[in-house]
Amino acid sequence: MQYQLAIFDMDGTILNTLQDLTNSLNAALAKSGYPQHTLEEVRFFVGNGIRKLIERGVPAGTPVEQIDAVHRDFTAHYQVHCADTTQPYDGIPELLQTLRRAGCKTAVVSNKADYAVQELCKQYFDGMFDFAVGERAKILKKPAPDSVNEVLQRLQIDRNQAVYIGDSDVDVQTAKNAAMDGIFVEWGFRSKEFLLKHGATLTVSSPDKIAHIILEK
Repeated sequence: MQYQLAIFDMDGTILNTLQDLTNSLNAALAKSGYPQHTLEEVRFFVGNGIRKLIERGVPAGTPVEQIDAVHRDFTAHYQVHCADTTQPYDGIPELLQTLRRAGCKTAVVSNKADYAVQELCKQYFDGMFDFAVGERAKILKKPAPDSVNEVLQRLQIDRNQAVYIGDSDVDVQTAKNAAMDGIFVEWGFRSKEFLLKHGATLTVSSPDKIAHIILEK
């Protein structure tokens, strides 16, 4: 086995959350009378946490207090509707089962709000992760390596025996900042071409290829 620990991003990597994120953003924007966004527009808003999603979603020049209000409305809506249409990508549950049967530990590090990370892990991947963390107060978000380092310490795995798996330029930089190998998926919120342009050196087109990489002798 090449790695003892696989750390996964959530949105766009193991779960297709885009429709629910779009719906909650648009509900919050509508409450303040702001224009709505399409699924494809929101695809490029996500990846840097909820606050950045809101800042990208509101009209340019929106006052901070209004951004705060939209943020609150988003959170209230998403806490209720975070799993309306969200589903695991094909092959992800099987990948996790394969890794765990082989003795590879698994974890999640996401810029998604921690309440949603915990809820979605329980709903879709109950018992499939050794540890999962999302965005929390006073903890630097990805691409800072802080949460990745927390996972490594919690699970007592050396970073040379761990791999970070994601779907965005933020994830590419996270792996670099954590001084870890990275695998980047082509089915997520960014294209293969985008990932390569932003420094990815290894991309995969299906979850079974991740298993092959991790479990090869």
